[in-house]
Amino acid sequence: MDTVDDLDLLTQRLSPGAMTTDPDLLQSYRQDWSFDPAAGTPVAVVRASTASDVQETLRFADSRSISVVPRGAGTSVVGGSTAIDGAITLSLERMRSIRIDASSRTAIVEPGALTNDVKAAAAKEGLYYPPDPSSFEICSIGGNAATNAGGPCCVKYGVTSDYILGMTVVLADGSITELGGDRIKDTPGLSLTKLFVGSEGTLGVITELTLRLIPRPPTPHTLVAFFPLMSEAVAAARDITNRTRPSELEILDNAAIKVAEEFLRMELDTDAGALLIGRSDAGNAAEAEMELMRTHCEKRGASAVFVTDDHHEGELFIRPRYAVYEAFEQKGVVIGDDVAVPIDKLPELTDGIADVANRNNTTVVSYTHAADELTHPVLNYPVGDEAAAASAAAARREIYDLVRALGGTVTTEYGVGQHKRGNLSNALDPVVVKLNRAIKNAVDPNNILNPRVLIP
Repeated sequence: MDTVDDLDLLTQRLSPGAMTTDPDLLQSYRQDWSFDPAAGTPVAVVRASTASDVQETLRFADSRSISVVPRGAGTSVVGGSTAIDGAITLSLERMRSIRIDASSRTAIVEPGALTNDVKAAAAKEGLYYPPDPSSFEICSIGGNAATNAGGPCCVKYGVTSDYILGMTVVLADGSITELGGDRIKDTPGLSLTKLFVGSEGTLGVITELTLRLIPRPPTPHTLVAFFPLMSEAVAAARDITNRTRPSELEILDNAAIKVAEEFLRMELDTDAGALLIGRSDAGNAAEAEMELMRTHCEKRGASAVFVTDDHHEGELFIRPRYAVYEAFEQKGVVIGDDVAVPIDKLPELTDGIADVANRNNTTVVSYTHAADELTHPVLNYPVGDEAAAASAAAARREIYDLVRALGGTVTTEYGVGQHKRGNLSNALDPVVVKLNRAIKNAVDPNNILNPRVLIP
């Protein structure tokens, strides 16, 4: 195609200032938080302001078989929005409207709205939007829908798909449709809304979401417990979840405790094999749940247990869980990841991760959503150190091998993206792979939507 003339034609169809081909700006849209050094350079970036901008972009691209990479806040750590050479990056960052309907307990939001802003808008009406990915302050609600994001509280409240009642979506050919609605029990036809949630921009581009809200829960009570061994913390977590449903249950390994202590100076026990953090927002029943958690921790050999019902003290108690990223960001590049193994295999996983880190002379810590068996290995290396980057990449591959050997999965709540796509062919039944491809071909026959993501 005549790139300049064709792009000029698209520019005329878009909102003023929507398209940019400025080389410096194109560079800023190449990578997401996966920091892929092989990221491509888009031919243009469209920063859509309306659903019409999205339609025009997809019509243009589909008619010319140009790839389109949808992008929210760019916080994917698995390359979900990494640019492709010669493709159009379609950014939804300008579409940020949020409307709360307190009478129906719903939020109608555009995809570029930050998750934290949706939570804040709901809170003003005394309502609560539960999904809480760790990056909730900076990630977009559209990205959450695209990956079906989870978070620490999903053990009690569920993941993003549990709160999406409906959506407006633009298909690859530019046609627009509404799926679902604002009612929970509204199920005509196939469950297409669920199909698009978690599809990582490969089936269509979401331009509006209708979210279910719930009453705001009481202030949580918080428990922290140190254990000499990871196996003891795992046993306590298993006992706790067999008897109750905490609103959060996290376990940090020894390496994570040390990083958090170096950063926070909270006098954490850096000799401990594990730190367990539990929360209950069960209102009048929270005190009983905390006592049950304390009992199980002490029974399983906890060296120290602390409990609080104070909000501010509780936030201090959970700080180590979130301090790892902050500490690593000050040191260099942070590579977050997500894997899952059966909870009884967690001690083998964390021991194995420590061995992998030592063998590759790199830094890896881990923390686990203990109630749903999901572990986040987090890697760190200095900016610009190519040898260190190679070591981290090698360690990451070895961690994947370890996870598979333990009967786990390397794709969980972060999505698949470009980075993990190669793992799917071996992880999925061939019939499932064929079905995935058939659905993709049905809605995007020219394969323009995020063609290097998700579908093996």
